[in-house]
Amino acid sequence: MDRKTDIILIVLPYSETLTIPASAIDQNGHVNNLVYLQWCIDVAEKHWLALAPASVIDTHFWVVLNHYIEYHQPSFEGEEIKVETWVTSAKGVKSEREYQITRQKDGETLVTAKTTWCYVELDSQRPARITDKIRRLFLK
Repeated sequence: MDRKTDIILIVLPYSETLTIPASAIDQNGHVNNLVYLQWCIDVAEKHWLALAPASVIDTHFWVVLNHYIEYHQPSFEGEEIKVETWVTSAKGVKSEREYQITRQKDGETLVTAKTTWCYVELDSQRPARITDKIRRLFLK
């Protein structure tokens, strides 16, 4: 008999809430697409800095290999939004991270996105294996 073992992966999300500033608005009167991407990158970096030990932050960093972003609804100056991220995998030298940006007043999803990141050693500037210690910071 062939047995399959179910593995339950618990992701540890990170989020922040912000009010959309006038500087985020484009000529069409809503948030510029590049601003959403910047918010995703910013929250990913904050997630890393909030959990990683200083000894690792001082010796390693992440670079983006690719982004996939989907725009669902526009948002506007003064709206309060939640930018949330979580790691979905971390194998070898690569990690995948997802994002969801929602409008606080109605819970509407504005943006969903995914990014593939590469873990890099600062001194050599070469990809580095993601250790179990690092993986457990984001995935349980």
